[in-house]
Amino acid sequence: MTNINLEKQHAANAAAMLIKNGMTVGLGTGSTVDYFLKALAKRVQRENLQIVGVTTSFKTAKSAQDLGIKIIDIDDAPMIDLTIDGADEIDAHMNGIKGGGAAFLMEKIVAKNSKRIVWIVDSQKVHVKLGMVPLPVEVVPFGSGKLMAELTKHQLHPTWRKSNDELVVTDMGHYIIDLSLKSIDQPYELERYLDGQIGIVEHGLFLDVVDEIIIGTATGVERLLRSHLQK
Repeated sequence: MTNINLEKQHAANAAAMLIKNGMTVGLGTGSTVDYFLKALAKRVQRENLQIVGVTTSFKTAKSAQDLGIKIIDIDDAPMIDLTIDGADEIDAHMNGIKGGGAAFLMEKIVAKNSKRIVWIVDSQKVHVKLGMVPLPVEVVPFGSGKLMAELTKHQLHPTWRKSNDELVVTDMGHYIIDLSLKSIDQPYELERYLDGQIGIVEHGLFLDVVDEIIIGTATGVERLLRSHLQK
């Protein structure tokens, strides 16, 4: 197992221990969450945990069900007790960029309906500022070319996300535009700008959202808690 995968495993194992019997659990999307699902499934089987999951993508739903985790629709769920999700990048203020797996719209909906949110990441995801990874923007197909021109005009360096030369289509039927910004110096101002653009359904900036971040290391984990951030 490579160092990165070992770090992901450590973070995932620590997160799996947070799940308690009777919980409704939000299940995120991504490679680190894949480790978490397997660790959680082992606990469910070994301890006969009675839990239900609400997922952030069709892919996670299938993976969880294949592992024997019961899944329910978010509209049939009470308030989600705890959501475990990954992130593509985090900063010192516990803000993050998500969306490499094209599921950030559903991830935000699940997060909005969660009592507590924990992210699990490997150490390479931790940066001083956000922006080293592309910031994804989910857009409706109609008029998306006009929106691309608007983002280009504002020097946000947009590109269509493609797979095998075809536009990536999200689970909700939208396109993704990735913004290559290198460094986001004013994330809250950027968030307000993107929120104000007609045709943008959601973006991958997750600001002041997470309660705890578990960072996998070669020997274990480190934890960041929102309650410990300087006011």
